Amino acid sequence: MAAPSVADADLYELAERAGQALRAAGWRIATAESCTAGWIAKALTDVPGSSQWFECGYVTYSDAAKMRDVGVCAQTLATHGAVSEATVREMAQGALRNSGAELAVAVSGIAGPDGGTPQKPVGTVWFAVLARTRREPQCVVLRFTGDREAVRRQTVAHALRLALSSLGNVANEGAGAGAR
Repeated sequence: MAAPSVADADLYELAERAGQALRAAGWRIATAESCTAGWIAKALTDVPGSSQWFECGYVTYSDAAKMRDVGVCAQTLATHGAVSEATVREMAQGALRNSGAELAVAVSGIAGPDGGTPQKPVGTVWFAVLARTRREPQCVVLRFTGDREAVRRQTVAHALRLALSSLGNVANEGAGAGAR
């Protein structure tokens, strides 16, 4: 089965929509990325005017960077591994805490071609999105197909969709009052 194609134009359109929603809310976004190595931040900052709503991106590819830069606990990594709900939860919380942004998106996964296990095969990606107005991040795991680039492209697209969904939920709750 072929992996769904995610073109650069698709990523740009998603990033542009996220930027419009962030600007409308008066919010800024931070990313904490492992398997995408900054690609979500790149997609967001490809949009002209992104300095109005993009705060920063953390590329936390190694476990050491996850602990140092966004405060993932060593015990979390030892118990659950880098590709886990617990890890992306802490990545999103740390990105939000450290950046001062109102929204954080975090991803950690196995893009391949190696590194997979029977429990966490290649294509397994955990996502977390956390708005400052929420107590807990929304976390989800997906298993993508395709080669390394296809897995990463699908990850970026899904992360942007999660950010959009979270922004839509915030707007529906009338939570824009906490904006800067």
